Amino acid sequence: MNKINYYFVTLFVFGNMIQKYRGTWASLFTTLLLFCVVYILEIPILILSILFLIILFYSFFAIKHCLSFFTNEDPQEIVIDEFVGQSIPIILYELVHIDRKNSNVEALQIYLWFFLLFRLFDGLKPFPIDYIDKKYKNSFGILFDDILAGMYVVLCLVLYVVGKTFFF
Repeated sequence: MNKINYYFVTLFVFGNMIQKYRGTWASLFTTLLLFCVVYILEIPILILSILFLIILFYSFFAIKHCLSFFTNEDPQEIVIDEFVGQSIPIILYELVHIDRKNSNVEALQIYLWFFLLFRLFDGLKPFPIDYIDKKYKNSFGILFDDILAGMYVVLCLVLYVVGKTFFF
């Protein structure tokens, strides 16, 4: 079980093979994986949403279990939080647009904007992300700051749609 949790929280390869910018690579991997799953394999978004919720809840326990293996309070090897945070805007976007499909090019552009915005918010850590990141040095803090960064991306999308609707 120890190895399963370790491979889960490090997304298999991001723990040992990739040494620099693990969070960025994990976010990009998540973006491209979800694009392939939604637009190439055409797996229904409701199934993906259920899988996402299972991954989200299991992540809390797996991170908690694996924290004792690392010396740092927020180990860079743990990237499942990036997967969860990056997945939030993509899954919510697809759930809202369940009745229509974008072209592959449009979808990839939208997903890449989500990637860029998520990395921006994850790096800048605006309030309350910075508070969570500093205050909670446990599985909750590791996961929740990325969940909030994903929610900031959703907020940007909502503001863009509202602005486009009323002002353009």
